[in-house]
Amino acid sequence: MKSLLARIPLFADLPDKELDQLVAALDVRDLKAGELLFREGDPGEHLYVVVKGQLQVLMGEGKPDELVLNVLREGEYLGEMSLIVPGGHRTASVRAETPSVLLSLSRTQFADLTTRYPALSASMLHVLSQRLDATNTATFRDLTEKNRQLQQAYDELKAAQAQLVEKERLERELQVAAEIQFSILPDALPRLAGYDFGARILPARQVGGDFYDIFPVIEHKMGVLIGDVSDKGVPSALFMARTHALIMAEADTGLIPGEVMRLVNGHITRLEKSTQFVTTLYGLLDDRTSEFAYARAGHETPLLLTADGQVERLSYGPGMSLGMWDTITIDERSIHLPPGSTLLLYTDGLTDCRNPQGEAFGIERIKSTLAGLAGLSAQRVCDHLLETLRDYQQAASQDDDVTLVAIHVA
Repeated sequence: MKSLLARIPLFADLPDKELDQLVAALDVRDLKAGELLFREGDPGEHLYVVVKGQLQVLMGEGKPDELVLNVLREGEYLGEMSLIVPGGHRTASVRAETPSVLLSLSRTQFADLTTRYPALSASMLHVLSQRLDATNTATFRDLTEKNRQLQQAYDELKAAQAQLVEKERLERELQVAAEIQFSILPDALPRLAGYDFGARILPARQVGGDFYDIFPVIEHKMGVLIGDVSDKGVPSALFMARTHALIMAEADTGLIPGEVMRLVNGHITRLEKSTQFVTTLYGLLDDRTSEFAYARAGHETPLLLTADGQVERLSYGPGMSLGMWDTITIDERSIHLPPGSTLLLYTDGLTDCRNPQGEAFGIERIKSTLAGLAGLSAQRVCDHLLETLRDYQQAASQDDDVTLVAIHVA
């Protein structure tokens, strides 16, 4: 133990004889692993030298946020401030990490030593000066690191704020886009003696690619339109607005539906600036004869609900989407709508919508649901179908826009 004390700067200048007497006078303290030497806030009266084992210097001992400040090993010491500061308190707790043996020097013993060897006071000042320098260095390093972390946090906060501003800007633009898109759709459906119309649209996102319209064309002819642009979001909404405008412009001349589709396809493909395409169904309803002549460009086939609850899928002929090829094949048909019947047009979002188990709603569920809606108004048919779809979906994510248009004959 004498050689151990001689290695400690505080006692390095003591003569061998005094070291022998000091070793004989020091108390020995044994600690078990996990045993506390003292707690933070305890009065400080002793200096301790580690003879064997390891000690942990702790802040917040026993608390969830306990922090190990340092680990002391053989030949290291602690508590020197308690020898020169009467009434001082421990600034941290110390706990044995392993079974440990310590030498204990009291303030009274240290005072006796400094009386006999005044140079010991100078050694103590030198040791304290070194500790102070080390503390200052550690504090400066800690402050530098904290400043770096604060600067990093500030930079991240600025970046997050910029992202938030950008997100809010995009949300405002999306809201404007949604308002513009819905302004393209009819505010109110037209009234026609002997008929009533219904429509519903449910975008998968804030803006989408589905559209519909019902509008007078020429005397005794009412135009009925539904469409679905590939993909979703803002690009689809822009393509939808463009396609809707082209169809409305060509339909306004009173051309037959198939010719309108071919002309619009020519406009879209001639520009050759988009990889998107659109499925559409456009028809003319003659209010005198209840004839509905329509052209189908790759769109879902209509369903006819008769007054007695029978549901028929009308056409299965070929039909190519607009915007994919210069020359396209279009499914052109003309049907008679019997009294009390309802014609349903819809986009594939209705058939493809899935429940939480991943099962699609499908055409057969649409037909069975529609069969129970005979005699209802066109709008009530659309509302009921959408309510049934939502019940089936059970809040599962919606992958595609859903649009319904119905014509009911009184």
